[in-house]
Amino acid sequence: MAEYLRPISRALISVFDKAGLIEFARRLDGFGVELVSTGGTSRALTEAGLKVRDVSDVTGFPEMMDGRVKTLHPKIHGGLLAIRQKAEHIRTLQDHGIPAIDLVVVNLYPFEAAVAKGASFDDCIENIDIGGPAMIRSAAKNHADVAVIVEPEDYAALIAELSAHQGMTSHALRRRLAAKAFARTAAYDAAISNWFAGELNDPAPHFRAFGGRLVQALRYGENPHQSAAFYRTPEARPGAAASRQVQGKQLSYNNINDTDAAYECVAEFDPVRTAACAIIKHANPCGVAEAASLVEAYRKALACDPVSAFGGIVALNRPLDADAARAITEIFTEVIIAPDASPEAIAIVGAKKSLRLLLAGRLPDPRAAGLTVKSVAGGLLVQSRDNAVVDEMQLTTVTRRAPTAAELSDLRFAFRVAKHVKSNTIVYAKDGATVGIGAGQMSRVDAARIAARKAMDAANQAGLHAPLTKGSVVASDAFFPFADGLLVAIEAGATAVIQPGGSVRDDEVIKAADDHGVAMVFAGTRHFRH
Repeated sequence: MAEYLRPISRALISVFDKAGLIEFARRLDGFGVELVSTGGTSRALTEAGLKVRDVSDVTGFPEMMDGRVKTLHPKIHGGLLAIRQKAEHIRTLQDHGIPAIDLVVVNLYPFEAAVAKGASFDDCIENIDIGGPAMIRSAAKNHADVAVIVEPEDYAALIAELSAHQGMTSHALRRRLAAKAFARTAAYDAAISNWFAGELNDPAPHFRAFGGRLVQALRYGENPHQSAAFYRTPEARPGAAASRQVQGKQLSYNNINDTDAAYECVAEFDPVRTAACAIIKHANPCGVAEAASLVEAYRKALACDPVSAFGGIVALNRPLDADAARAITEIFTEVIIAPDASPEAIAIVGAKKSLRLLLAGRLPDPRAAGLTVKSVAGGLLVQSRDNAVVDEMQLTTVTRRAPTAAELSDLRFAFRVAKHVKSNTIVYAKDGATVGIGAGQMSRVDAARIAARKAMDAANQAGLHAPLTKGSVVASDAFFPFADGLLVAIEAGATAVIQPGGSVRDDEVIKAADDHGVAMVFAGTRHFRH
C-alpha cells in the first residue's frame, strides 16, 4: 500500500471556526509543511508566531470585493486538481508557476447559524461561502493526491497519519475525508436552497435537497436488523435533536421518533396558561392532560391508559419539578423531555440510571412554518408542517344545541390532541384530559370503538363502575363519512363533538347528533397524520 501514501508539503488553510487551529498548524509546521492562508486565518497564524504565505502571494492578485474573491484562481485550483502521476499536469504546474497544494483545511462561512439567528436577507447572502466549497470540492475530487479537512474534529486523525507515515497520508484516510467533504458541501447547499425557497415562498422548487450533520450512529433502526443514524438539520426547532441529554442510556431510533412526537404534542399547550403532560407510545399519545401542576397533569394523563404508558415517553411543557419527577419514576419510563428541570428533579431521575432525561431549553412553536419529509420508493414527499392551531379556528356550531363552556374547552383540548394521533383518530376527553384514544385505524368506526374500549379498560383497572367516556366530548381528526362512528361515540357517553366537517353526508351526521341532544361544532380543518 506504500504507493498510496502521499506527502504533505504545502497546506492551504482558511477557516471560520478556529477551534484547535493554532496547535494543528504548529504540528503541520513541525512536519515541514508550508502554510498558505487568507485573511483572518492568516492573521491568527502569524500572531501565533507561525510563518505563513499569503494566498495573494501565490495568485499575484490581492483579495478583492470585500473578500468575495481571493482563492478563485488557477494558481489555487491548478495546485489542487493536478494529478501528480500525469507528466502533462506536472509540466503545466511548472510552466505556469503553480505550486502544488497537498492539503486543504477549510470550514465554511456560518450560513446555517446566520439563518437560525434570524439574520437579514443581505446578511444571509453574505454568509454564503463560494471560495470555500470550490476548494473543498477540488481537493475532494483529487483525493488520490490531496487531503481535505472540513472541520476541526479531523485534525487529530491527520496528524496521527503524518506521525505514522513520516509526513504522508494514506489513500484510505484521504478517501474518507473526501466523502465527508462532498457531504458537507451538499448539506451546505441544501440549507441555502431551502432557505431561498422559503424566502421566495416557493412550496415546490424544481430541485429539493436536504442535509444534516451526524449526531450519533444508532445501534439499529426500528428493528435490530436495520442500520440507522441520527442527523441534525439546520432547522432551529426545539426537540430531541437540539436537546441536552442529562443522563440515561443512548437514545434509540424509536426513542428519538417517539420523543419528537411527544414534545410536538405537549407544545400545543401554552405553559403560561396551564401545565401539560403528554405520554407517547409508538409515536401515538396514550394519555394527554392539562392541570394546575405538572404532577397533576401527569397523573391525569396516566389514568387514560396506564397499561400502554408503561415504557413510554413523557413530555412536559414546563420545567420538570421534584413532585412530577417522583411520580413519573414510579413506573418504567424510557424518556422524559422538558424545557428544563430543577436540581432536585434531576437528582430524583438520576436514581433511575437507564431513564433518559432530555432538556430542550424551550418548546417548539406549534404555529411555526416548516417542512416535513417522508421517503417513498424513488422519491420524497415534502409538505409544510401542520401548524394549524385550534385556538385560531373559527368553530361553527351546526346542531340545535351549542356546546356548554366546559364542553367547548374540552373540545378544543381534544382537537389539539387529535392533531398528534395517527389517522384515523378518535379522541375522547373530559376535564382537560384524554379518557380514550383510538389511533391509526382503517375505519373511523373502529377508532371510536377502540377508544371507548380502552377507556372502559382503564376504568376497570382504576376500580371505577362507570366508563371514563361518560360525559366526555369527542374529537375526530377528519369528517365522519357516515353517522355510524358518531353513534358509537354517543353510545360511549360523549355529549359534544368536534370534527372538520365537509362530508357529503354532513346533514345525516348532524341529524344523528340532534336526535341524541349532542352538540357538534365544525372546525373546518382536517388533521390527518400518517
